Amino acid sequence: MDLVNRIWRRDPAVFVGENAPPDVLAAIATRLGWLDAPAAIGEQTAMLADFVAGIRADQLSHIVLLGMGGSSLCAEVLADVGGRQAGGVRMTVLDTTDERAIRRTTDTLDLNTTLFLVASKSGSTLEVSALERHFWEIAREAKGSSAGRHFAAITDPGTSLESMASGKRYRRRFINPPDIGGRYSALSFFGLVPAALLGFDIAALAASAGAMTDACRADDAGNPGLALGTFMATEAQAGRDKLTLILPPALAAFGGWIEQLVAESTGKKGEGVLPIVGEPLGPVREYGADRAFVVVLADAKGAEATAARDLEQAGHRVFRIETSVAALGGEFFRWEFATAVAGALLGVNPFDEPNVREAKTRTLAQLDARAATGVFRIDPPFAKGDGYSRRHFTPDEPRVSARKRYVALLDFLPSDPGRAKLFDTLRAALRRRLGLATTYGVGPRYLHSTGQFHKGGPNTGIFVLLTATDASATPVPGTDYTFSALKQAQALGDFDALAANGREVVHYHLESPTADFSVTLEKLISQIGT
Repeated sequence: MDLVNRIWRRDPAVFVGENAPPDVLAAIATRLGWLDAPAAIGEQTAMLADFVAGIRADQLSHIVLLGMGGSSLCAEVLADVGGRQAGGVRMTVLDTTDERAIRRTTDTLDLNTTLFLVASKSGSTLEVSALERHFWEIAREAKGSSAGRHFAAITDPGTSLESMASGKRYRRRFINPPDIGGRYSALSFFGLVPAALLGFDIAALAASAGAMTDACRADDAGNPGLALGTFMATEAQAGRDKLTLILPPALAAFGGWIEQLVAESTGKKGEGVLPIVGEPLGPVREYGADRAFVVVLADAKGAEATAARDLEQAGHRVFRIETSVAALGGEFFRWEFATAVAGALLGVNPFDEPNVREAKTRTLAQLDARAATGVFRIDPPFAKGDGYSRRHFTPDEPRVSARKRYVALLDFLPSDPGRAKLFDTLRAALRRRLGLATTYGVGPRYLHSTGQFHKGGPNTGIFVLLTATDASATPVPGTDYTFSALKQAQALGDFDALAANGREVVHYHLESPTADFSVTLEKLISQIGT
């Protein structure tokens, strides 16, 4: 199969076969603009520079990016990996409906120096719309008719966000090419605007991306995207579908972007590659035969190089990538091309997300139920004991027998950056005790990332959903619900979606927002797998 050339010819049948329905082929044909994105960066440099110059002239030194999934993850990588460059501004990425996180940002705002960057491909993303309403009301009350000068938008042409940004007189509207899907948009305005604001050298990003684009045209083993994509797909087909990423500290944030790209693109039709991101390194003996490893090397003498050697000596499959922060533009394209290759080899459409809308639909159904009756619909109901818990389990549901199970920890608890260490401890304990790979997702952001894989990928997950009562309830302007209610509805909607797809899910709810969550997590170690 002339895979590489067919991808570059924009042949949609290379991904789903010649006999795929015409509407599917047509839809894929409208999602291949990412192939052209690196070459277009040069045309956008002057526009970006003009925008940044205006921001500096108005002394706006803090950017609050409101986005979800592919509209925010690249910005988060840039902010965490590259950081604020010389002449750049400070950036906060707000991709949540969590009360604590929203209040923390709101209470520390200096509107005189803040720009809100509203990013949504569809223009109607539920979380982004709610956040925009909240901060617009604050800005309007403080700035009156000049509030729009503190807002900019990134969206597709013809969306409701484009219209709203025009009506509210936003400072700038960046209209992205509509043929670039959200998770493939790192080298479009969704990534470039934050990069320019942070002070990145856009020409250097373009050069890195362009060099990788050229390399990915080769139809042989020298093609870095083809090699990585083939590795992902062939290992998954052999039962090694837990793609474990080992990243150097300087590139750790890159894992979250890879996780969304690969999981959401491949996790469907009972197939898929599940990235295992952020899992603490452990002894080689703890890793099961369902693993394949991608080790990113920034230093030949670092811990990652040692881990790669030890894993190979133990018989594990390891793919090495030697790179650096300076090559980030190229790495975005390498992984995009590799994911497209993996989708083609697995026989799944890497450009749709059929189960993502399901969780949103069930979220809205929960909000409707609450509006009609005053309470959410909890089915099955909670059992009162040491806290509240409920479980959905269908013992007769067929499993993918050739593949080992995994545990997905789904964290809808009140925001606490320090809690990640507790989950690291839990993940290491589960691997040591049960030999299982684990993922950790913070809600609601994971709904736009691994959420597709959870429902559409192999039915091998054990899903542990954690919620708690919030200490506050901030109204979402223009609606009859609060951010607290919206987040609870999203958690409940995801439980409903997982159950409807025959997944095993257990839900723990804590009544107190100040509960000692470490106690709950320690108990989970002994309960999971029994």
